[in-house]
Amino acid sequence: MSFISIIDYGSGNLRSVYNALNYILEKKKKKNTKITITASKNEINRSSHLILPGVGAFESCINGLKKTSLIEAIDKAVQINKVPFLGICVGMQMLAEKGFENGEHDGLGWIKGGVKKINPKNSNLKIPHMGWNDLKIEKNNRFIKSLKKKIGHLKKPSQPSAYFVHSYNFLLDDKENKIMSCEYGQDLTAMVAKKNILGTQFHPEKSHDFGLAFLETFLDWEG
Repeated sequence: MSFISIIDYGSGNLRSVYNALNYILEKKKKKNTKITITASKNEINRSSHLILPGVGAFESCINGLKKTSLIEAIDKAVQINKVPFLGICVGMQMLAEKGFENGEHDGLGWIKGGVKKINPKNSNLKIPHMGWNDLKIEKNNRFIKSLKKKIGHLKKPSQPSAYFVHSYNFLLDDKENKIMSCEYGQDLTAMVAKKNILGTQFHPEKSHDFGLAFLETFLDWEG
């Protein structure tokens, strides 16, 4: 039995992520996989995959996560036991060393860099960056190679699009960690990766067929 844990810390679009994953498992008839929304250390410890959604401000999300006392268990699972991990939206931003929304705040520090407000060169572009945007694949890593096989049936598999809602951009110290980007008056980080750690600024659970293919690839991914 595989256990997929969506981490509950009082923030994040948990039910939409759960519903998308459940749809995939029912479609694939994977009865040996269980999805749970959890704030339990025991469930995190036995998880085969971990997902950290995030909606709202960096400050409130990281403080909410810290209040759960789950960070030590999550850190052990991801950093030591190498459990595949996916952070979504602010869940990706929290992978950074620092976030600069409502002051300066420490993130998880798993991927070097900081999260700063989007500053598009075109003043006509509204913030937050909200809606569909084409994705540019920057690195053809193992995950992306698997994803390409899943999206081969889409109308534009070489130019996938995804749904975004955010006002802050993850500025990476190491370009090797940037896997996808998009353009919105400036270059925006759309996906990051480091070993068994993945993060998306876009919402795969809201990104229709591409998003479902992305989540399915993650469920099949061994890190």
